Amino acid sequence: MTLRIGLRRAALPAAALMALAVCSVNAKAPEAQVRELDGARLTCIGAERAGSASGVAAYTGKWLDGWPGLRDAQGYDPGPYAAEHPLYTVTADNQAKYADQLGDGQKALLRKQPKAFRMPVYASHRDFRLPDWACAAVKQNAASAQLVHDGLGTQAVTGAIAFPFPQSGLEAIWNVILGHGPWNETATIDIADVFPGGRIAWGKQRYMTLSPYADPARRRSTQDTVAAYFWDQTLLPERDKGAIGVGFQPTDFKDGSTHVWAYNPGIRRVRQAADINFDYPTPPSGLRTVDDDLLFNGSPERYSWKLLGKREMLIPYHAFRVNDPAIPYKDLLTEGSLNPDVMRYELHRVWVIEGTLKPGLRHVYGRRVLYVDEDTWHAVWADNYDVRGQLWRTSFIVYRYAPDAQAWHRGVSVFHDLLSGAYEAGYLVNEAGRDWWRLNRSDMNAQMFSPDAATRQGH
Repeated sequence: MTLRIGLRRAALPAAALMALAVCSVNAKAPEAQVRELDGARLTCIGAERAGSASGVAAYTGKWLDGWPGLRDAQGYDPGPYAAEHPLYTVTADNQAKYADQLGDGQKALLRKQPKAFRMPVYASHRDFRLPDWACAAVKQNAASAQLVHDGLGTQAVTGAIAFPFPQSGLEAIWNVILGHGPWNETATIDIADVFPGGRIAWGKQRYMTLSPYADPARRRSTQDTVAAYFWDQTLLPERDKGAIGVGFQPTDFKDGSTHVWAYNPGIRRVRQAADINFDYPTPPSGLRTVDDDLLFNGSPERYSWKLLGKREMLIPYHAFRVNDPAIPYKDLLTEGSLNPDVMRYELHRVWVIEGTLKPGLRHVYGRRVLYVDEDTWHAVWADNYDVRGQLWRTSFIVYRYAPDAQAWHRGVSVFHDLLSGAYEAGYLVNEAGRDWWRLNRSDMNAQMFSPDAATRQGH
């Protein structure tokens, strides 16, 4: 399972649940602050409209359904900035010059892979906006949203972030967990684990998701819906071919976490799966954990979260070419790093969120640092440290703006192991043909994600 597969908590006694139900944290913003949203200084999501002298672009928000010259709103498009050229390239040799705009993982990659990893930097752009209904949800949440159940959930309106003025790391990580995005998607994706020497271990999946939380036609309470249903069928590796996973992830983790059922083609039966959570390693080679998906997903309960503030950083942005069907995997998946010639970095402001493993709890990551785009609240880069405090893995997501969903959509996700030199590139669709991403279909419903559906599809 690959999408928003999260976490399972031990069941709490009924009396404890009743106590948590009344334990909420008031995060309501003052009325004057709420009025600033979508005003002269702030965007509707709370980002700063102004650019910076160092190169962050001013926000325009001039595009929603597309851009001039858009070829295909439902398939690959090279994007509105395809004719631009890099302003400069950050390399292992000159990284000291740009150190203030790099994360620790980026610096480590430049040192570890000096010939394979570099960062072509382009002009910064901030031209895409949220749809009006999502902006309205953010404003309503700013005035009323709060953490509940000891931080295991929120009381908010669905469809967009709950806390445009975050006052804590826990509020900030909930913005990451429940951000604005497509409300359903289908695709056939490839997963490539690329090892030193060029050997590749392949995975392949057909998947679909349905997120009632993100339904553009209906606003509801986060206490009265599901974050996302998921279905995936394994096509590779061969040993797991035909396996199907279905389930859902809640919007509140007070009663547990992701519910998963697995169809085993060997016994032709569906059983509820246990322990597919937290640091469970993912196939084909275990180069990332289940809760690495989207750089962090699932319950925030095992970490103490701290909001470290906002900074400028070079991050993957508008790198449409990574998804280009004209670029085959043999050219994209170069040893040591995704081919940097197809990458694009821009200077943007990011929120920095730090998670520190709570005493007495287990996870292979003792500390995680997320860099979150101020314009979307999507985590775009993550640095993960082992329990000894050593930087171990650094990861990033190449988001693309999807006009058919009026949202930023998670594209290729790359997870680097700094110790072994291997990396995983997931959500690859370059060679998917007609099974490229389809977003916001009108023919999906929750029954398609049930255990009975998995049984029927397996047979």
